[in-house]
Amino acid sequence: MANNLVVAFFIFNRPKCTIQSFEIIRSQRPTSLYVIADGPRREHPNDKKLCRDAREVVLNIDWPCNVFYNFSDENLGCKRRVSSGLDWVFSQVDSAIVLEDDCLPHSDFFSYCEDLLDRYKNDERVWVITGNNFQDGKKRGDASYYFSKFNHCWGWATWRRAWQKYQVDMPYWAEWKHTADWRNKTKDLVERQIFTGLFDRVSRGEIDTWDYQWTACVWYHGGLTATPNVNLVTNIGFGPDATHTVADDNLDGMPASALGLLTHPASVKQDHVADRYVFDRNFGGKEHPDRLNNRYKKRIGQLLRSPFWFLRKIKKVFGH
Repeated sequence: MANNLVVAFFIFNRPKCTIQSFEIIRSQRPTSLYVIADGPRREHPNDKKLCRDAREVVLNIDWPCNVFYNFSDENLGCKRRVSSGLDWVFSQVDSAIVLEDDCLPHSDFFSYCEDLLDRYKNDERVWVITGNNFQDGKKRGDASYYFSKFNHCWGWATWRRAWQKYQVDMPYWAEWKHTADWRNKTKDLVERQIFTGLFDRVSRGEIDTWDYQWTACVWYHGGLTATPNVNLVTNIGFGPDATHTVADDNLDGMPASALGLLTHPASVKQDHVADRYVFDRNFGGKEHPDRLNNRYKKRIGQLLRSPFWFLRKIKKVFGH
């Protein structure tokens, strides 16, 4: 383990989650720990105690560590608390691993982030290191990780050089969405439609979040995300008390696995096949009405151009 591990840890009102994730952080004994906490919501009477209980968890620092606390007395919400917290962190450090209270990383996640933070610290093409993998067991490339346009943020890391370009209100979006650059970076019409809608809603303040703005920022500047070929972080935040991952019952996310010996890709370039897979399954691309309609039109066109194409499909289905 390296001797300069910097972790930014976000907590709120879930002491049970905080206990689990903080135990993993403690096991790694980071040299610097930045703890950011949002304040209780006025309309939720239980928040005051829950927030206090969560904060008490992170006061127990029993290893040599430079620890800094940024606790808000008022509730800032997801958008303002996370963005302001990361502004604070990166005003003091050049790079950091970022974890929220509901993210349980495998121990390999930390060494993976540390190694890549050092390897790509001056590479302007690489903006994010994520611990998340949504490829359902499909390995992309022949290394331990590949490069994606999607900067998943359930356990991730970045540099000051990248975060300092983040703008929570996306002032560039109104003009950028009409440019050739935006169309080039979202060549798939369905993808462009979905993310235009999402970014429009965020820019109008209809979604209290910070992460879509981070995605827009990374795309705007042409950044890539290093993505492991196994999932390194389990999200345990699915449940009735979650902010965004709301579910009827408390659920565990995908299990985390060991990455093993770290090997590096030969080049820094986007894996378009992997990204199409993520978009189709994680962002609704596969079942989008326009995608289904386009698929239907394509099949009709094939049938009209060549009836034999249809006969080959029938034979394939029935094994003749």
